[in-house]
Amino acid sequence: MKMLKVAAALLLSTTLAGQVLAADIEHPECIAPAKPGGGFDLTCRVAQQGLMDTFGKPLQVTFMPGGIGAVAISQFNTTRTDDPNAIVAFSSGSLLNMATGKYGEWTEKDVRFLATAGADFGAVVVPGDSPYKTLDALMDAIKADPQAVVIGAGGSVGSQDWMKAALLFKSVGQDPRKMRYVAFDGGGDAIAGLLGGSIQLYMGDVGEMVSHIGTGTMNVLAVMSPERLGPPFADIPTTKELGYPDAEWTILRGYYMGKNVSDDAYNAWVAAFEKAYADPAFATLQKDKGLMPLNMAGAELSDSIKIRVEKMRTIAKEAGLIK
Repeated sequence: MKMLKVAAALLLSTTLAGQVLAADIEHPECIAPAKPGGGFDLTCRVAQQGLMDTFGKPLQVTFMPGGIGAVAISQFNTTRTDDPNAIVAFSSGSLLNMATGKYGEWTEKDVRFLATAGADFGAVVVPGDSPYKTLDALMDAIKADPQAVVIGAGGSVGSQDWMKAALLFKSVGQDPRKMRYVAFDGGGDAIAGLLGGSIQLYMGDVGEMVSHIGTGTMNVLAVMSPERLGPPFADIPTTKELGYPDAEWTILRGYYMGKNVSDDAYNAWVAAFEKAYADPAFATLQKDKGLMPLNMAGAELSDSIKIRVEKMRTIAKEAGLIK
């Protein structure tokens, strides 16, 4: 009987501790560092809906445009470094800005990465009538002549899409600075360029290929994911399984907090996301928002991002984008 009372007391104290941690989050808020609409807004809506019943009050979405995240990271390194209520949406593009110094003095070491909302992955895309029917055929051409293939995407030199192409070049020992790259104003224009013949290879995102699978207009030679994706992409090989393990690009969406936030508040948010990940409704939410499941929180995410950002920084240095 005494042991049962002790066990019950421990269980009650643990439960109360969890409630106290959640209660410390008085005004849950997700900062979307851009104007309404777009990826950061979407990322915050995932948190808003996925954590709807977590803190006993609705999570507010606040917009903070400026410098594609620069204003937000500056604020969370000056006036809100220890704010327990706020999480900030980030993407792989944010990580690239950290890696290349576009956020000034603030880097990946100046925030606490919290959790993911989901992911998309890079895709190696050619037109349906392309002479390159396999990734190996394409890579052989690039290896023989780095200017043999005209590449295009919805981003300038040094962008995420350019980085994807750079990884392919590096995989066959070619200098990314030698590629023939055409920058378009968005993925839609780049796809039009691919279908119109002005480029031969499009470095896109697999999520935007859903409506094109099976139409014959374009062929996805590989996805840049660590493992095969589910339908409708289950038949498409990964760059890794085809022998190019370093040509991987995960388009991550997630959240960070101020670097001085307390462990109690941080762990309360981590626990909230881990609970959401275990709920099948969260996977449905990700699908509805056009994201694929990639669920990481806390130390696991932080460790992954350190590796990811350093890889970006190395590529940028080798390509002469930064010193």
